[in-house]
Amino acid sequence: MRERLLALKEEALGELSRVENQQQLNDLRVKYLGKKGRLTEILRGMGALSAEERPIIGQAANEVRGAIEAVIEEKQTGFQKAETEARLAAETIDVTLPGRPAARGAVHPISKVIEEIEDIFIGMGYTVAEGPEVEQDYYNFEALNLPKNHPARDMQDSFYITDELLMRTHTSPVQVRTMEKMKGQVPVKIICPGKVYRRDDDDATHSHLFTQIEGLVIDRNIRMSDLKGTLLQFVQELFGKQTQIRMRPSFFPFTEPSAEVDVTCAMCGGSGCRVCKQTGWLEILGSGMVHPRVLEMAGYDPQEYSGFAFGLGVERVAMLKYDIEDIRHFYTNDLRFLKQFVHL
Repeated sequence: MRERLLALKEEALGELSRVENQQQLNDLRVKYLGKKGRLTEILRGMGALSAEERPIIGQAANEVRGAIEAVIEEKQTGFQKAETEARLAAETIDVTLPGRPAARGAVHPISKVIEEIEDIFIGMGYTVAEGPEVEQDYYNFEALNLPKNHPARDMQDSFYITDELLMRTHTSPVQVRTMEKMKGQVPVKIICPGKVYRRDDDDATHSHLFTQIEGLVIDRNIRMSDLKGTLLQFVQELFGKQTQIRMRPSFFPFTEPSAEVDVTCAMCGGSGCRVCKQTGWLEILGSGMVHPRVLEMAGYDPQEYSGFAFGLGVERVAMLKYDIEDIRHFYTNDLRFLKQFVHL
């Protein structure tokens, strides 16, 4: 049996010397040292040995096992080292290569216009007020002279959550909340930017979600001429000193009198083009003197105080300012569109 063990040792070491990869090494480990391997097969015959022979053969078997395991471990270490070196070589970074330029972001055009409008009105002494987008029916309609079942509510198809909660259809509720908070004090001079929601079919000029900025001024002796002067200064700051406005009679339940405001077309300067449909004017916002009933419900005496309000759609202004033909460009997150505003 000793001779068989020595022959096994020589055979195993010979095969291990020719191993070329990890798989071959694993196969030889199983072949010689596994539970059904060659060494185990030889050791099954130890039961036939005498008591004096068993320790001698056992020691010889351990020596053979140790010699084979030592070579396997050495080979294993060599393969692991070679694998590590190959991986490092493949992952080598050439530090002399130029770096990849970081992609430069841009402020969204809607955000740019909001910030620009805020800066203009802050420069005129206004403050910025905000309110919830999920609003109570009272603040969205009733406190603005639109009681329940009023026909003018049809102008603003709404997303109702419950009978008394809805997604706000304009930022006018912020004006009401501000007047309540002021408790009859003056002056009130605010603008209210924010998202609003209406049940509308999305197309090139309409969206169910858009951004609105409304303004409110309340004090003693506020007149329609103050409204006109404020809006003229605003549009000239936004579109250029050459811009003019015109006010056309209109109807809004929360203002009386009410007016639609047009600006001279930025594309043709007022001479007429396809953008303004040859009129020379573009509608930009609605406005008017705050209705006495709205003042009264908010705690102001309409005999002593008056005010004006206005509201505009930011997307409409951005489309005019940047000559954008489709409102959906603002929401589709197309990088080709957004990258145009990096340097503006």
